[in-house]
Amino acid sequence: MSKIAIVTDSTAYIPSELITQHGISTAPLELIWGDETFKDGVDIRPSEFFNRLKTTKVMPTTSQVTIGDMKAMFESHVEQGNEVIGIFISSGLSGTVQSALQAKDMMGSAGEKVTIVDSRTTAMSMGFQVLEAARAAANGANVKDCVEMAKNAHERTGIFFAVDTLEFLHRGGRIGSAQRFIGTALNLKPILTVQHGKVEGLDRIRTKSKAHDRILELIYEKVKGKSNIRLATLHANAPEDAQTLLDRAAKEVSPVETVFTEVSPVIGTHTGPGTVGLAYIFD
Repeated sequence: MSKIAIVTDSTAYIPSELITQHGISTAPLELIWGDETFKDGVDIRPSEFFNRLKTTKVMPTTSQVTIGDMKAMFESHVEQGNEVIGIFISSGLSGTVQSALQAKDMMGSAGEKVTIVDSRTTAMSMGFQVLEAARAAANGANVKDCVEMAKNAHERTGIFFAVDTLEFLHRGGRIGSAQRFIGTALNLKPILTVQHGKVEGLDRIRTKSKAHDRILELIYEKVKGKSNIRLATLHANAPEDAQTLLDRAAKEVSPVETVFTEVSPVIGTHTGPGTVGLAYIFD
């Protein structure tokens, strides 16, 4: 029986120890900064990205995983006798799913070994779907069952985050219904989520501390009465705030796993520095 290789993209930013533990492959999106192009999380790490962002006069832009990179990754796994499940950032936020589908088509008959899943989300909300599929594969599940596990996980996972400003999301065109918050008082902190594959606005809170309180309230509402809760941070150059938020949530809901993560430079380009949030999944 062939093995199953799980592939995702760099916006999940699953911690390296979990990537290694579960044998997950990561296809990097691209960060374009003036005349330079970086592989997300490979050529440029979050700390370097945010330090450079403080002084830059040229703002970065982002691009999906290239078809060539995707095809090379798929072919490498298939040549090793693996079937491939690719779980990628929402098609409503990036063209990465389309790159994956085109790469699969270019592989001819070998492409039959590749299955593509649109996570309809990103960051560790997607990462939890990826880990569900990887754990199922490790336990002997077939491709169909692993894909179903990932899709089912989407219904049990979510993400809430607060941004310092909507400027970055607005400029990148990823703002969704949060567009209605543009032009409100500058000191208000928007609370956002990803719904139906797009960034959506939920609330506006006057201070950062109250915004974090609101994120916790939203998480508690979603996981109340649920079992085997897992939590993960989402932060853009705000590690102390993220750790405090994760600790507070863990004290309240007693998760079976907590994961401390940053956002990748590509996601940081769209959220801006200071973003903090939490992703969750439950059984």
